[in-house]
Amino acid sequence: MEGDSERRAPDGRLDEFLHVVGQLAWRPDAGVQGVVDWLHRQLDRDIALIDSAGAVELSTPRFPGEVLGPLGPILSRLATGRMASAVTEIGAVHLRLEAVGTEPPRRVLVLAGPAGLSRGAASLASHTGSVISILHRARAADTALHGYQEKAHQLRVALFMALMAGDPVLARRMTTGAVPALLDCDRIRVHLLRCPPEDRDRLARAHQDPSGYHGRGLMVRCPVYDEHLICLIADDGGPRDGEGPGAPGPRGSAGQDLGPGGPGGLGAALRELVGESPGYALGISGAHPLRATAEAYEQARHALAVAGNAPGRVAGYRGQEPLERLLPRDAAVGWARSFLRPLRPLPGITLETTRLAMHFPRSGVAALLGISRNTVTAHLKRAEDALGVDLREVRSRATVALALAITSLHQDAEPGAGGPAVSGVEALFRTRTVAAWAEGFLEPLDGAGHHRVRGTLRTWIETNTDAQRTARRLGISRTTVAAHLRTAERLLNRDLLTTGSGVHDLVYALGLLGGIPLAPDRAP
Repeated sequence: MEGDSERRAPDGRLDEFLHVVGQLAWRPDAGVQGVVDWLHRQLDRDIALIDSAGAVELSTPRFPGEVLGPLGPILSRLATGRMASAVTEIGAVHLRLEAVGTEPPRRVLVLAGPAGLSRGAASLASHTGSVISILHRARAADTALHGYQEKAHQLRVALFMALMAGDPVLARRMTTGAVPALLDCDRIRVHLLRCPPEDRDRLARAHQDPSGYHGRGLMVRCPVYDEHLICLIADDGGPRDGEGPGAPGPRGSAGQDLGPGGPGGLGAALRELVGESPGYALGISGAHPLRATAEAYEQARHALAVAGNAPGRVAGYRGQEPLERLLPRDAAVGWARSFLRPLRPLPGITLETTRLAMHFPRSGVAALLGISRNTVTAHLKRAEDALGVDLREVRSRATVALALAITSLHQDAEPGAGGPAVSGVEALFRTRTVAAWAEGFLEPLDGAGHHRVRGTLRTWIETNTDAQRTARRLGISRTTVAAHLRTAERLLNRDLLTTGSGVHDLVYALGLLGGIPLAPDRAP
């Protein structure tokens, strides 16, 4: 406390000056007015700081602004570096001018008073100008650093979006030679951290390396959900031959999934952070190839949906294989390409808008693509008209999402690939593997006490995921509906409360077991 008192009431001119400059260091948004005011108190002169264009940037209250007109030629020579300082008089006003900085165009410090300055006072004015220059350079460096951080973030988002589109080669080309280590790995996991929005930049900077990446990871502020920090981490302990794409990584003594890097690295740092921060939660995907980043991200979203109630608020994905991987390949590719063929004449941005709208709300799609929500709506209307579906209806969205997922999964298939034509999407589901998938998906709801949850889910889908209509139809409160949905998220290990694959999986699981009718391929 004694030190604080000395700061508030410094002894001596140097102490006061250091106090003023120190206050600027603690307040990055503060200007140099405090330094000019300090010099005014020391020399009893009115002072102005003139910018490179000749305008007053700041001044003491009684500075005689009328002298600046006649000073124009001198100010110009000082600003352009042809002079370092000057002394002149205009009427009864004595003026001293000091160039501030070394690189033109320069600011100029102007001191006005009834008499000239002594040698010591002139020296103090000159040194103060140097300090102002240093403060401006520090501010410019800080602004440049913030600009670099934002550009680095934008590049990381671009790389993430290229990986989400299943194109690691495009991601490499974006880096113009400075390829991040992540792109040289075989498999990755997505760690999705939920934290206060204001913490995301701090966390990303804490792990950032000089290249703007994060070692063998990539941390990205989610452009859709303000509380999400997306972390792609190279998986050095990926599954052995014969293990599936969602297989767990190395495990600790208590059986918890340690994810990439075993007990150390970015994954371990994130889990430790969650343990120390009550408001945090972490969802972790299985290990996937780079081209399957979108699938890994969806798994991490599902895991995050249940992490809030999991031990330590950390959850790994424990769901099943996605439905599109279980369908007969040739027939599925043939159906999906036939179903999506009406989109081919449309602009590429329409297809991308439609793809993103299967996983994110329309406001999120607008943010991802840098367009307005009205433009998103217009693109989706074109897609609806072409496909003959209503994308506001959840079962129709599920059908479109499945077709897009199949074409993405099998994008390397030959153009003519595809088995015998199938009459509709339901014809793809006539296999024991698909039936077992649906049974396994809903099995957690078969336990005692969960039949009401299953009934709520069925009605929720039938009412197009409208909680209010669900509550009215079932004669329960909307709060009870929300509680049932949260219970279902935990039991099914799926995110159901945001637009995404969890809801689509629920549609197909219920439809395959006869709980609800599936949507037709086309509108009647």
